[in-house]
Amino acid sequence: MSDIPAETPRIARAYCPACEPDADTLQEILETQWCNVHMPIREGADDARVFSDAMLTGSAEAGGDENRRWCDIIHGDSHNRRRARR
Repeated sequence: MSDIPAETPRIARAYCPACEPDADTLQEILETQWCNVHMPIREGADDARVFSDAMLTGSAEAGGDENRRWCDIIHGDSHNRRRARR
């Protein structure tokens, strides 16, 4: 007996909205997959206007330095509040 499950059949049909604008989504399950000709652009005119000094990675601690700065601005400095309680 194998631990690998049998492959299930696909129930959705791939379609490109630009190639098939009249596809009936009520009659069948469709999975949007753009063709090479109609692939939407992934970069816009405003992308060059956005600047960020934060390095967004998944390895940072939750609530790291960037988030802590915003929390201090919005909620006040947490270190000052802890010292005031003592």
